Amino acid sequence: LQFMESGGGSVQAGGSLKLSCAASKYLLSNCGMACHRQTPGKDRELVSTIDTDNTTTYIDSVKGRFITFQDNSKGLLYLQMNNLKTEDTAQYYCAVHPARYSQPECWASWGEGTRVTVSS
Repeated sequence: LQFMESGGGSVQAGGSLKLSCAASKYLLSNCGMACHRQTPGKDRELVSTIDTDNTTTYIDSVKGRFITFQDNSKGLLYLQMNNLKTEDTAQYYCAVHPARYSQPECWASWGEGTRVTVSS
């Protein structure tokens, strides 16, 4: 099982983008999901999580600007990114919630990600 991310693009600072991640209904309902990002030369960074009870978490740098939500009926995870900053430029990926990494039924492969470029 592999995720498929989409919705990236190039925007100016202050703009918005909505990323989508095609997963499976099972993963969304039973494993929870997360969004990560990575820039060249840096480790992949956990940006947000949404658990099976819809509890969400965000890193401090995106709080108040990013919102994650999902549509279980469609098997889709979303990351709405508002007031984008140049430091948000990265390749964005989705994955299962870190709390479920040890559960084999929640294992899935990384997708190719989607590129977000924010210019000043």
